[in-house]
Amino acid sequence: MPNITVELLSGRTLDQRREFAEAVTAAAVGILKAKRASVRIRFDEIERADVANGGVLESDRDA
Repeated sequence: MPNITVELLSGRTLDQRREFAEAVTAAAVGILKAKRASVRIRFDEIERADVANGGVLESDRDA
């Protein structure tokens, strides 16, 4: 049973999550030979102020 955790910055739409979940599930079925019903995907949203790249908070990049 593949358990896949996806961390992403907040702001993705429900449709984007659906499309991503479908694509990742299809890949797990095809590559890992997993049963479709056993593929579990969990989305963890991260706020832009909670992550930094190159020493700069993502929330500061918009400013």
